[in-house]
Amino acid sequence: MPTVQEIAAGIVAREGGYVDDPDDPGGATKYGVTLATMKRLGIDLTGDGKVDARDLGRLTRSRAVDIFVQHYFRAPRLDALPEVLQPSVFDMYVNAGANAVRILQRLLTDMGLVCADDGVVGPRTIAQAQAAAAAPGHIVDAYAIARRNYYFRLADARPASRKYARTRTGTKGGWIRRAEEFMAPRYRLSAAEFQQRTAAWA
Repeated sequence: MPTVQEIAAGIVAREGGYVDDPDDPGGATKYGVTLATMKRLGIDLTGDGKVDARDLGRLTRSRAVDIFVQHYFRAPRLDALPEVLQPSVFDMYVNAGANAVRILQRLLTDMGLVCADDGVVGPRTIAQAQAAAAAPGHIVDAYAIARRNYYFRLADARPASRKYARTRTGTKGGWIRRAEEFMAPRYRLSAAEFQQRTAAWA
């Protein structure tokens, strides 16, 4: 298994550099860290007593990795989940916050391992996730598929977000490729299946 720092470095690589997309509810980001996160954590890299876009501009890859490990992995207790689930749930937590845990909790409940749908990694969620990982099955693939479905639902409901799920040429967008990185190839949608799933989008 990769270390948490290696997982975080992979997330930073997937997120890319500075982006300020008006269609992204998260606002300006760099390496996946939003300006809102910088403000919430009080990360004043310029030392001028305020946190603004200049601080985001000074963010380094290594600092982004540290932020993710501390605030998106350890603080929400993702380290208490089974190791096999940690890379995908961590990646999703950076992308979707506590919804990453809610997706897991709903999946576990659907599997008969009932737990609260509260986005918090507590004792019951940990125990049920461990039970799912110990039993025969494909919890890692199932979680990745649930992630993909979450992205599809977002794009179904919000046309402005469809560009993150489908490229201008009609192929898989970043959201879908990201989810599918964490599943076995046999569960990835073919080009035809993807086009069928998104055919209703304008």
